Amino acid sequence: MGLVYANIKLSNPVLPLQAKIECSALVDSGALRLCIPEHLAIQLDLKTLENREVTLADGKRHLVPYAGPVRIEFENRNAFFGAMILGDEVLLGAIPMGDMDVVIHPATRSLRVNPDSPNIAMAKIK
Repeated sequence: MGLVYANIKLSNPVLPLQAKIECSALVDSGALRLCIPEHLAIQLDLKTLENREVTLADGKRHLVPYAGPVRIEFENRNAFFGAMILGDEVLLGAIPMGDMDVVIHPATRSLRVNPDSPNIAMAKIK
């Protein structure tokens, strides 16, 4: 299918007067979490909560800072998450995508609001 990128906004909900950061995120349904580079964590003034062990696509394990909270905004959706601090670009994984009720459109290689629930995010609880 190729790479999918989406324009999102990140902010620190603990600091509501701080400017939001608009950025391009690699959308990867094979990844699970939100990952952001260190320079964005610094700009958002995120606090490291703990270190977590992560396994990368190559199978190698690393200990990385886990910080938050982070507010993610995409179109009419938003979610609050902790973020793994690693890499050189924002990575939007399946868990935040599911929480915002957004889907990847394979033909256009774009992120979209779920067409089955265009006005409000839907969640399956049971």
